[in-house]
Amino acid sequence: MSKRYTFFIHMNATKEWTSLTEAERNSYFTETLKGIFLTYPSVLVRLYDAEAFSAKCTDIAVCETEVLEDYNLLVEDLRNSEMFSVPYFEVVDVFPTIEDDFKSITSE
Repeated sequence: MSKRYTFFIHMNATKEWTSLTEAERNSYFTETLKGIFLTYPSVLVRLYDAEAFSAKCTDIAVCETEVLEDYNLLVEDLRNSEMFSVPYFEVVDVFPTIEDDFKSITSE
């Protein structure tokens, strides 16, 4: 039985990101981030805005995969992009989880 891993990546947008226009942000997403995400189709990435609801982080990325190596490579590509090198975002915390892992324990 393969395991499904989910990573909740809590981030804060930096002034470098918030100083970009909406058009510049959309362009960066379309021209850079989307390409990185498409390189690793085994990793489902969802992005959430949290700034109106949390004082701890402004954004949350949720990455789901059964292929840990692809997740690792995706994060490396993001680290080498402006997202984390300028940085546009700073990572606050990462919560790695295994979906329904209790089932593997109880089924043994």
